[in-house]
Amino acid sequence: MKKICVFGSLNIDMTIFVPHFNAPGETLTGTGMSIFTGGKGGNQAVACARLGAPVKMIGCLGDDANGGMYYDTLVKEGVDVSGLRRCENITSGIAFIEVVPEGENRIALAVGANGLLTPEVARDSEAAIAECGVYMTQLENPLEAIMEGMRIAHDHGVTVVLDPAPARPLPDQIFGLCDIVTPNETELNILTGMPTDTVDEAVAAARSLIARGAKLVLNKRGAAGVLLVTADECRMIPGFKVEAVDTTAAGDSFNAGLAVGLADGLAIDDAIRLANATGAISTTRLGAQPAMPTREQAEALIKAQA
Repeated sequence: MKKICVFGSLNIDMTIFVPHFNAPGETLTGTGMSIFTGGKGGNQAVACARLGAPVKMIGCLGDDANGGMYYDTLVKEGVDVSGLRRCENITSGIAFIEVVPEGENRIALAVGANGLLTPEVARDSEAAIAECGVYMTQLENPLEAIMEGMRIAHDHGVTVVLDPAPARPLPDQIFGLCDIVTPNETELNILTGMPTDTVDEAVAAARSLIARGAKLVLNKRGAAGVLLVTADECRMIPGFKVEAVDTTAAGDSFNAGLAVGLADGLAIDDAIRLANATGAISTTRLGAQPAMPTREQAEALIKAQA
Protein backbone atom coordinates (compact mmCIF):
# COMPACT_ATOMS: atom_id res chain seq x y z
CA MET A 1 0.00 0.00 0.00
CA LYS A 2 1.24 3.51 -0.83
CA LYS A 3 1.83 5.96 2.01
CA ILE A 4 -0.75 8.62 2.90
CA CYS A 5 0.15 12.14 3.99
CA VAL A 6 -2.35 14.20 5.99
CA PHE A 7 -1.74 17.96 6.15
CA GLY A 8 -4.12 19.65 8.54
CA SER A 9 -5.65 20.46 11.88
CA LEU A 10 -5.40 18.92 15.34
CA ASN A 11 -7.99 19.84 17.98
CA ILE A 12 -9.09 18.68 21.38
CA ASP A 13 -12.84 18.03 21.12
CA MET A 14 -14.89 19.09 24.13
CA THR A 15 -18.19 17.29 23.47
CA ILE A 16 -21.39 17.91 25.44
CA PHE A 17 -24.57 15.92 24.85
CA VAL A 18 -27.68 18.10 24.91
CA PRO A 19 -31.43 17.44 24.50
CA HIS A 20 -31.67 19.92 21.59
CA PHE A 21 -29.65 22.74 20.04
CA ASN A 22 -30.07 25.82 22.18
CA ALA A 23 -31.64 29.06 21.01
CA PRO A 24 -29.81 32.40 21.49
CA GLY A 25 -29.68 33.18 25.21
CA GLU A 26 -30.86 29.71 26.21
CA THR A 27 -28.88 27.69 28.77
CA LEU A 28 -29.16 23.92 28.50
CA THR A 29 -28.30 21.19 30.96
CA GLY A 30 -26.32 18.51 29.17
CA THR A 31 -26.70 14.79 29.70
CA GLY A 32 -22.98 14.08 29.57
CA MET A 33 -19.60 15.43 28.53
CA SER A 34 -16.50 13.83 26.98
CA ILE A 35 -13.05 14.99 25.88
CA PHE A 36 -11.61 13.46 22.70
CA THR A 37 -8.66 14.12 20.41
CA GLY A 38 -10.03 15.46 17.12
CA GLY A 39 -9.65 18.07 14.39
CA LYS A 40 -10.20 17.12 10.78
CA GLY A 41 -6.53 16.47 10.03
CA GLY A 42 -5.88 14.38 13.13
CA ASN A 43 -9.15 12.52 12.68
CA GLN A 44 -8.27 11.57 9.12
CA ALA A 45 -4.76 10.48 10.09
CA VAL A 46 -6.00 8.27 12.93
CA ALA A 47 -8.77 6.83 10.75
CA CYS A 48 -6.23 5.92 8.03
CA ALA A 49 -3.97 4.25 10.60
CA ARG A 50 -6.93 2.38 12.11
CA LEU A 51 -7.68 1.06 8.61
CA GLY A 52 -4.13 -0.27 8.40
CA ALA A 53 -2.49 2.34 6.17
CA PRO A 54 0.97 3.88 6.64
CA VAL A 55 0.20 7.55 7.34
CA LYS A 56 2.22 10.66 8.14
CA MET A 57 0.68 13.68 9.91
CA ILE A 58 1.86 17.23 9.21
CA GLY A 59 0.42 19.82 11.59
CA CYS A 60 0.94 22.03 14.63
CA LEU A 61 0.22 21.46 18.33
CA GLY A 62 0.65 23.86 21.22
CA ASP A 63 3.12 23.38 24.06
CA ASP A 64 0.26 22.78 26.51
CA ALA A 65 -0.86 19.57 28.20
CA ASN A 66 -3.47 19.03 25.46
CA GLY A 67 -0.71 19.07 22.86
CA GLY A 68 1.27 16.46 24.77
CA MET A 69 -1.81 14.27 25.13
CA TYR A 70 -2.55 14.52 21.41
CA TYR A 71 1.04 13.72 20.42
CA ASP A 72 0.99 10.59 22.60
CA THR A 73 -2.35 9.54 21.12
CA LEU A 74 -1.04 9.73 17.55
CA VAL A 75 2.03 7.70 18.48
CA LYS A 76 -0.16 5.08 20.13
CA GLU A 77 -2.35 4.88 17.00
CA GLY A 78 0.69 4.24 14.80
CA VAL A 79 0.73 7.60 12.99
CA ASP A 80 4.12 8.91 11.84
CA VAL A 81 4.53 12.12 13.88
CA SER A 82 7.87 13.26 12.48
CA GLY A 83 6.04 16.03 10.61
CA LEU A 84 4.37 17.46 13.72
CA ARG A 85 5.49 20.76 15.26
CA ARG A 86 5.09 21.68 18.94
CA CYS A 87 4.68 25.47 18.98
CA GLU A 88 5.69 27.54 22.02
CA ASN A 89 3.46 29.95 23.94
CA ILE A 90 0.21 28.93 22.29
CA THR A 91 -2.56 26.48 23.12
CA SER A 92 -3.51 23.56 20.94
CA GLY A 93 -6.69 23.91 18.90
CA ILE A 94 -9.99 23.26 20.69
CA ALA A 95 -13.42 22.38 19.28
CA PHE A 96 -16.58 22.79 21.33
CA ILE A 97 -19.17 20.29 20.08
CA GLU A 98 -22.86 19.91 20.90
CA VAL A 99 -24.49 16.58 20.07
CA VAL A 100 -28.28 16.02 20.17
CA PRO A 101 -30.02 12.63 20.66
CA GLU A 102 -30.58 12.24 16.90
CA GLY A 103 -26.80 12.21 16.44
CA GLU A 104 -26.50 15.59 14.69
CA ASN A 105 -23.82 18.00 15.91
CA ARG A 106 -22.91 21.68 16.02
CA ILE A 107 -19.27 22.77 16.32
CA ALA A 108 -17.34 25.95 17.25
CA LEU A 109 -13.54 26.11 16.83
CA ALA A 110 -10.68 27.95 18.55
CA VAL A 111 -7.84 27.37 16.10
CA GLY A 112 -4.87 27.87 18.47
CA ALA A 113 -1.66 26.34 17.09
CA ASN A 114 -3.46 25.31 13.89
CA GLY A 115 -3.08 28.92 12.79
CA LEU A 116 0.70 28.45 12.76
CA LEU A 117 0.64 25.88 9.97
CA THR A 118 2.32 28.02 7.31
CA PRO A 119 3.54 27.70 3.72
CA GLU A 120 7.04 27.36 5.17
CA VAL A 121 5.94 24.25 7.06
CA ALA A 122 4.62 22.82 3.80
CA ARG A 123 7.87 23.57 1.98
CA ASP A 124 9.93 22.06 4.80
CA SER A 125 7.80 18.91 4.41
CA GLU A 126 8.27 18.56 0.64
CA ALA A 127 10.32 15.36 0.83
CA ALA A 128 7.74 13.72 3.08
CA ILE A 129 4.88 14.78 0.79
CA ALA A 130 6.67 13.62 -2.36
CA GLU A 131 7.14 10.06 -1.10
CA CYS A 132 3.42 9.53 -0.54
CA GLY A 133 0.82 8.20 -2.94
CA VAL A 134 -2.18 10.09 -1.52
CA TYR A 135 -2.23 13.58 0.03
CA MET A 136 -5.19 14.67 2.17
CA THR A 137 -6.02 18.15 3.37
CA GLN A 138 -8.96 20.18 4.74
CA LEU A 139 -9.83 23.84 5.45
CA GLU A 140 -9.21 24.30 9.20
CA ASN A 141 -5.77 25.90 8.63
CA PRO A 142 -4.59 29.08 6.86
CA LEU A 143 -5.49 28.88 3.17
CA GLU A 144 -2.05 29.89 1.91
CA ALA A 145 -0.49 26.92 3.74
CA ILE A 146 -3.19 24.55 2.46
CA MET A 147 -2.60 25.65 -1.13
CA GLU A 148 1.18 25.43 -0.83
CA GLY A 149 0.95 21.86 0.43
CA MET A 150 -1.44 20.98 -2.39
CA ARG A 151 0.86 22.57 -4.95
CA ILE A 152 3.82 20.52 -3.74
CA ALA A 153 1.82 17.30 -3.80
CA HIS A 154 0.39 18.10 -7.24
CA ASP A 155 3.84 18.91 -8.65
CA HIS A 156 5.14 15.54 -7.43
CA GLY A 157 2.25 13.61 -9.00
CA VAL A 158 0.68 12.68 -5.66
CA THR A 159 -3.10 12.16 -5.69
CA VAL A 160 -4.61 15.19 -3.91
CA VAL A 161 -7.88 14.80 -1.97
CA LEU A 162 -9.46 18.01 -0.65
CA ASP A 163 -12.11 17.82 2.07
CA PRO A 164 -13.55 21.37 1.76
CA ALA A 165 -14.61 21.70 5.38
CA PRO A 166 -15.38 23.93 7.08
CA ALA A 167 -16.60 25.28 3.76
CA ARG A 168 -15.76 28.77 2.53
CA PRO A 169 -15.51 30.40 -0.90
CA LEU A 170 -12.27 29.30 -2.56
CA PRO A 171 -10.14 30.65 -5.41
CA ASP A 172 -10.24 28.80 -8.72
CA GLN A 173 -6.55 27.90 -8.42
CA ILE A 174 -7.20 25.50 -5.55
CA PHE A 175 -9.46 23.28 -7.68
CA GLY A 176 -6.78 22.99 -10.34
CA LEU A 177 -4.58 21.39 -7.68
CA CYS A 178 -7.23 18.78 -6.75
CA ASP A 179 -7.67 15.29 -8.04
CA ILE A 180 -10.75 14.71 -5.84
CA VAL A 181 -12.98 17.14 -3.91
CA THR A 182 -15.36 15.66 -1.31
CA PRO A 183 -18.03 18.19 -0.24
CA ASN A 184 -21.26 17.31 1.49
CA GLU A 185 -24.48 19.01 0.32
CA THR A 186 -24.02 22.14 2.47
CA GLU A 187 -20.35 22.49 1.55
CA LEU A 188 -21.11 22.10 -2.14
CA ASN A 189 -23.69 24.87 -1.85
CA ILE A 190 -21.22 27.19 -0.10
CA LEU A 191 -18.44 26.47 -2.59
CA THR A 192 -20.64 27.15 -5.62
CA GLY A 193 -23.52 29.34 -4.47
CA MET A 194 -25.79 26.89 -6.28
CA PRO A 195 -28.68 24.77 -4.91
CA THR A 196 -27.77 21.17 -4.01
CA ASP A 197 -30.98 19.71 -2.54
CA THR A 198 -31.69 17.36 -5.43
CA VAL A 199 -29.32 15.05 -7.27
CA ASP A 200 -29.73 17.05 -10.51
CA GLU A 201 -28.90 20.27 -8.67
CA ALA A 202 -25.87 18.64 -7.05
CA VAL A 203 -24.61 17.39 -10.42
CA ALA A 204 -24.82 20.90 -11.86
CA ALA A 205 -23.03 22.37 -8.83
CA ALA A 206 -20.33 19.68 -8.92
CA ARG A 207 -19.73 20.31 -12.62
CA SER A 208 -19.20 23.99 -11.86
CA LEU A 209 -16.26 22.91 -9.67
CA ILE A 210 -14.98 20.72 -12.48
CA ALA A 211 -15.17 23.74 -14.79
CA ARG A 212 -12.95 25.52 -12.26
CA GLY A 213 -10.32 22.77 -12.42
CA ALA A 214 -11.37 19.84 -10.21
CA LYS A 215 -11.06 16.41 -11.86
CA LEU A 216 -13.58 14.47 -9.75
CA VAL A 217 -16.23 15.58 -7.24
CA LEU A 218 -17.65 13.19 -4.65
CA ASN A 219 -20.76 14.77 -3.13
CA LYS A 220 -21.43 13.13 0.24
CA ARG A 221 -25.20 12.86 0.65
CA GLY A 222 -25.55 11.25 4.08
CA ALA A 223 -27.29 7.91 4.33
CA ALA A 224 -28.17 8.02 0.62
CA GLY A 225 -24.52 7.55 -0.27
CA VAL A 226 -22.15 9.46 -2.53
CA LEU A 227 -22.75 11.15 -5.86
CA LEU A 228 -19.74 10.71 -8.16
CA VAL A 229 -19.45 13.46 -10.77
CA THR A 230 -16.93 14.01 -13.55
CA ALA A 231 -17.16 16.13 -16.67
CA ASP A 232 -18.61 13.16 -18.55
CA GLU A 233 -20.52 11.00 -16.07
CA CYS A 234 -22.41 10.92 -12.79
CA ARG A 235 -23.68 8.07 -10.61
CA MET A 236 -24.72 7.33 -7.05
CA ILE A 237 -22.72 4.90 -4.90
CA PRO A 238 -25.26 3.81 -2.23
CA GLY A 239 -24.54 4.18 1.46
CA PHE A 240 -25.01 1.66 4.28
CA LYS A 241 -27.89 1.37 6.73
CA VAL A 242 -26.78 1.83 10.35
CA GLU A 243 -28.20 3.22 13.60
CA ALA A 244 -26.48 6.62 13.95
CA VAL A 245 -25.78 8.07 17.40
CA ASP A 246 -23.08 10.71 16.66
CA THR A 247 -22.14 12.03 13.21
CA THR A 248 -19.11 14.04 14.39
CA ALA A 249 -16.50 11.91 12.61
CA ALA A 250 -18.49 10.74 9.61
CA GLY A 251 -16.93 13.01 6.99
CA ASP A 252 -13.39 12.48 8.24
CA SER A 253 -13.89 8.71 8.38
CA PHE A 254 -15.26 8.75 4.83
CA ASN A 255 -12.23 10.61 3.52
CA ALA A 256 -9.88 8.25 5.32
CA GLY A 257 -11.61 5.22 3.82
CA LEU A 258 -11.39 6.82 0.39
CA ALA A 259 -7.67 7.58 0.78
CA VAL A 260 -6.90 4.08 2.03
CA GLY A 261 -8.79 2.55 -0.88
CA LEU A 262 -6.88 4.70 -3.35
CA ALA A 263 -3.54 3.99 -1.66
CA ASP A 264 -4.34 0.28 -1.81
CA GLY A 265 -5.01 0.45 -5.55
CA LEU A 266 -8.79 -0.09 -5.44
CA ALA A 267 -10.97 1.05 -8.33
CA ILE A 268 -12.75 4.32 -7.53
CA ASP A 269 -16.17 2.70 -6.92
CA ASP A 270 -14.63 0.17 -4.52
CA ALA A 271 -12.69 2.92 -2.75
CA ILE A 272 -15.94 4.85 -2.31
CA ARG A 273 -17.68 1.76 -0.90
CA LEU A 274 -14.87 1.39 1.64
CA ALA A 275 -15.25 5.11 2.43
CA ASN A 276 -19.04 4.80 2.83
CA ALA A 277 -18.67 1.83 5.17
CA THR A 278 -15.98 3.55 7.24
CA GLY A 279 -18.10 6.68 7.59
CA ALA A 280 -21.26 4.73 8.39
CA ILE A 281 -19.66 2.72 11.20
CA SER A 282 -18.21 5.87 12.76
CA THR A 283 -21.72 7.29 13.23
CA THR A 284 -22.73 4.31 15.39
CA ARG A 285 -20.26 5.25 18.14
CA LEU A 286 -19.62 8.33 20.28
CA GLY A 287 -16.78 10.72 19.63
CA ALA A 288 -14.54 11.23 16.63
CA GLN A 289 -11.41 9.10 16.80
CA PRO A 290 -12.81 6.49 19.23
CA ALA A 291 -15.58 5.84 16.69
CA MET A 292 -13.32 4.98 13.76
CA PRO A 293 -13.37 1.36 12.58
CA THR A 294 -10.72 -1.11 11.47
CA ARG A 295 -10.43 -2.31 7.88
CA GLU A 296 -11.90 -5.67 8.92
CA GLN A 297 -14.96 -4.00 10.44
CA ALA A 298 -15.53 -1.85 7.36
CA GLU A 299 -15.19 -4.81 5.01
CA ALA A 300 -17.56 -6.85 7.18
CA LEU A 301 -20.24 -4.17 6.75
CA ILE A 302 -19.68 -4.09 2.98
CA LYS A 303 -20.07 -7.87 2.84
CA ALA A 304 -23.13 -7.88 5.12
CA GLN A 305 -25.00 -5.34 2.99
CA ALA A 306 -23.76 -6.43 -0.44
